[in-house]
Amino acid sequence: MESREEIGLSIKEFHSAGGEDLILLHCVSGYPTPVEQSNLQRIPRLAAQFGYPVGLSDHTLGIEVAIASVALGACLIEKHFTLCRADGGPDAAFSLERDELAQLVVGTKAAFAALGTGAAGRAAVEQASMAFRRSLYVVRDVAKGEVFTTDNVRIIRPGYGLPPKELPKVLGRRAARAACRGDRLSWDLIA
Repeated sequence: MESREEIGLSIKEFHSAGGEDLILLHCVSGYPTPVEQSNLQRIPRLAAQFGYPVGLSDHTLGIEVAIASVALGACLIEKHFTLCRADGGPDAAFSLERDELAQLVVGTKAAFAALGTGAAGRAAVEQASMAFRRSLYVVRDVAKGEVFTTDNVRIIRPGYGLPPKELPKVLGRRAARAACRGDRLSWDLIA
């Protein structure tokens, strides 16, 4: 429930007291917190504003919000725990039992693994799917020096040759070496 200024003051006090390692926790102080009031978008904003890793202190029912927080950068999750919700207590309604905590651990690990690196490119699992893409292939034997035409080059499957968008650049050019029917077209075949 702190304002930006109060968070800044808390950080300053933490460091002046000798604190070194700090993780901020986004928390909505509703007991329990309705899912739609979780405001998880605040996690990356807090990280950007203050330059510290941010976690979640979660008071929602269930594990879904905590798992979702990982996708927004939460590096730590604080969740109430009870051995038996039926025993009661002030936080029993939104506390996790043992099996739910185990599901939370599995779910957050999966969410974190799913984030990946953000790098462009094909995932390893997509390599087999290349067979379903189309690309340029030699469809009739071509002698060295022969001109590539629509009679000897086509857009077909699999997708291991040049991309189809390169066809206009290939047509009318000559073969740098002999190519056989079924050879995928690559720039080193084109003179």
